[in-house]
Amino acid sequence: MSRPENPIQLAVIGAAHGIRGEVRVKTYTDDPLAIADYGQLYDAQGKAYEVLEARSAKTVVVVRFKGINDRNAAEALNGTELFIDRSQLPDDELDEDEFFQTDLIGLEALDADGKSYGVISALFDFGGGDLIELSLKGKRPMLIPFTEAAVPEIDFEQGIIRVDPYAAGLIADETDNPLRDEEESQNEKKRPKKS
Repeated sequence: MSRPENPIQLAVIGAAHGIRGEVRVKTYTDDPLAIADYGQLYDAQGKAYEVLEARSAKTVVVVRFKGINDRNAAEALNGTELFIDRSQLPDDELDEDEFFQTDLIGLEALDADGKSYGVISALFDFGGGDLIELSLKGKRPMLIPFTEAAVPEIDFEQGIIRVDPYAAGLIADETDNPLRDEEESQNEKKRPKKS
C-alpha cells in the first residue's frame, strides 16, 4: 500500500528521544500504544513507516521505526504527521452508538427547520469538552459544544447532524439575556422624553 486514498491522521512525530533513533510520538488513538496495531503508517508524501517498538512515556509514546537508527535521523522526523487509510479503522469493534470522530467531518449541521449552519470541518478538545467546528461558505468558522443538548441527532446515512441552535449557542435567546434588559433600561434613561 502506498499513500492512503482516504487518509486519517493517527499521530505526529515529536522530538528525538535518546541516541538510538527513537522518537516521541503524540497519538490520536484511544490507546496510545495502539499505534503499533495498524501496520505501516504513512507520511503526507506517502513514505511508509513501520513501528518496531512502542512504549509509554508520560504524555507521549516513545517509538522506534524501522530504518531510523540514530539521533540525527530521528531529529529529521520531528513534526512528521502519520496517517493510515480510513479502511484500516476497526468498524466492527464499535458499539451501535459509537463512531470515529473522523466520520463526522463533512456532515452538514441542520436545525429542526432544515436551516444549515455549515459543515463539520474539525473537532477539538481543549480540556473543557469536545467542540465541533462548523464552516459555512463566506463566513468565519464557529465552534459549538459537542453535547447531546447541542447535537441531539447524528444521521450518517443522510450525512447530517441536527443541532439545537439555542443549546449550541448559535442563536441568543433574548428572553434569557439579563444584560439586554439592563442595556434597555440604561438606553431609556439616556433618551430624551417626548413632550
